Amino acid sequence: MTGTQKAHAQYQYPFQNPNLPVEKRIDNILSLMTLDEKISCLSTDPSVPRLGIKGATHVEGLHGVSMGGPANWGKYATPTPTTTFPQAYGLAETWDPALLKKVAAVEGYETRYLFQNPNYKSKGLVVRAPNADLGRDPRWGRTEECYGEDPFFNGTMVTAFVKGLQGNNPKYWLTASLMKHFLANSNEDERTWSSSNFNERLFREYYSVPFRMGIEDGGSQAYMAAYNSWNEIPMMVNPVLKNVTVKEWGQKGIICTDGGALKLLISDHKYYPDLEEGAAEAVKAGINQFLDDYADAIRAALKDKLLTEADIDSVIRGDFRVMIKLGLLDPPNDNPYSQIGLNSEPVPWKSQKNKDLVKLATQKSIVLLKNDNQTLPLQTGKTKSIAVIGRFANEVLGDWYGGTPPYTITPLDGIRSRVGDSIRVSYAEDNSKNKAVDLAKTSDYAIVVVGNHPTGDAGWAKVTKPSYGKEAVDRKSINLEEEELIKQIYRVNPKTIVVLISSFPYAINWTEHNVPAILHMTHCSQEEGSALASVLFGDFNPAGRLVQTWPLAISQVPPRLDYDIRKGRTYMYFKGKPLYPFGFGLSYTTFQYSNLKVSSDNIQAGKPLTISFDITNTGKRAGDEVPQLYVRHLHSEVQRPKKELKGFKRITIKPGETKKVSLKLHAKDLAYWNEVKKAFTVEPDQIQLQIGNSSDDIRLTKEIQVTN
Repeated sequence: MTGTQKAHAQYQYPFQNPNLPVEKRIDNILSLMTLDEKISCLSTDPSVPRLGIKGATHVEGLHGVSMGGPANWGKYATPTPTTTFPQAYGLAETWDPALLKKVAAVEGYETRYLFQNPNYKSKGLVVRAPNADLGRDPRWGRTEECYGEDPFFNGTMVTAFVKGLQGNNPKYWLTASLMKHFLANSNEDERTWSSSNFNERLFREYYSVPFRMGIEDGGSQAYMAAYNSWNEIPMMVNPVLKNVTVKEWGQKGIICTDGGALKLLISDHKYYPDLEEGAAEAVKAGINQFLDDYADAIRAALKDKLLTEADIDSVIRGDFRVMIKLGLLDPPNDNPYSQIGLNSEPVPWKSQKNKDLVKLATQKSIVLLKNDNQTLPLQTGKTKSIAVIGRFANEVLGDWYGGTPPYTITPLDGIRSRVGDSIRVSYAEDNSKNKAVDLAKTSDYAIVVVGNHPTGDAGWAKVTKPSYGKEAVDRKSINLEEEELIKQIYRVNPKTIVVLISSFPYAINWTEHNVPAILHMTHCSQEEGSALASVLFGDFNPAGRLVQTWPLAISQVPPRLDYDIRKGRTYMYFKGKPLYPFGFGLSYTTFQYSNLKVSSDNIQAGKPLTISFDITNTGKRAGDEVPQLYVRHLHSEVQRPKKELKGFKRITIKPGETKKVSLKLHAKDLAYWNEVKKAFTVEPDQIQLQIGNSSDDIRLTKEIQVTN
């Protein structure tokens, strides 16, 4: 008996041999399966019980594992708590990819723990995260799920989250990262039938960038097709799935539909006459998992020869590639993740390590928007009383696609815990019976906590205020309804501090003009209150940065369904002056930039440019700074953005300390998509490098030449 024969002999089937090439293992699986089993594997559960194949289905996980679909901490609350971080939008405001990778690693570990521990009933190792969509419009109801408006920034954060979820092992994944929602999915009201229309250049340079980076740089092999169309072709049957993501980017895993999308092809898009044809075309387009009732339609398509068994074989291969990467078809010995949850290790969401990481992530997510006359941080020795006002001060709210936390610390809890008995802290939910105003009058400071309710404070597709948005509901206003409450408090106490806890930008013009101090953070963190209190009282120096342009008014933003960002969207094309620019955020200390150097006065393909400069902390507190590199084309023959982010780094600097920062710029980052040549082109040009801490705060500049 040869060595190969001996190796096969210890397995019932060849596909069970982990030493065989992956594609040969899948060949064997397909040869053993019945047609009904293959049809079953077009669901989100590619299990084949007869062959002993246990597949993994999906869980949600934008900022914490949700075991059973949307987690609303109420009607939809999951039975098992998990470590719960700030919303994805807040995690983005940390501007810290290394931190985001750690957050995702915690989530990945807990997902695997729930899957393997016999005390739980999770069937999921495919995590529907991150959301790689771009927040091109502040009215988008699901802004909370994304990382903002910039493609390079989003792609960098997406890559970090994917790597954290999937782990560092070269052979096996901790979990599988399934990105949402490909492509150009940033309107809710019409999402089931609308078409996002723009040319291939915007596809290549803007909308697809985070997905491409997630696949090519992060290693994701799963994504969800969006409900909408691109250029009048529904995404779940769009040729771009195969032509670009598979053939160009190397996506060889799961491509799934969104929930109910098959039916919408017929009812809303009216793209096919019946489910039979729609299901057949979806499989041919590359779909290998349906979040829908699809089986009867697939069988009818096979019967009428609209689809063949070979068509199904070609797509479900991707399902098995992912299951093999998860180690589900292999003996557990070689898989470093196979014992998670099976031993006596502590429940992960109860660990101090995870609690500390949540607190740090929340602290780093907080953005200081205004701080006149050094109102913040508050000094306990000089403060005797604080009035805390607002409903959101006394609750921590959940959203649709995060976990259920094991505990929560509200802003009010956090403030009271931080000051103890040294400061009198009073609370009013609102100004009914003039209670809030009366408390503010008799307190040294008033802290007003306002914002949006992340689930709209209402049922499906309903919200209680025009500025609220969520899945299935776009915002009708970006004005803060609670600004009237802020005015009432400020009139009686000019030492008013506003804490805006929101999932998206608000046009808080009166507040910005009048109130001395403003902080922004997002919902959902189990450590929301402790992190906020640490910033309010100076235990942590805030350095979060905005990830979207905050307009002064909705009139500054083009029509919501216009996807051509060149007509005034994002900081790259925004017209007029915003309330707050992309990348904006203040600190309790000050920084000075100097000594800009570049490794060459020209940049060309294959020779990255090294850009270095010094940053000195000129204040009296340690703090983080987030230097940002922007590029502006000076003489381009094609239309270019006003400027584009091409590098950033979050660094901690002690008082009086100087740190040297180095960033890399590649010629390919300066390319544009040439629709005639169907390729990225680098044109000879002069570009200006701009270094600052937001898109409109430029400290250092340098011109260099681009050669091709």
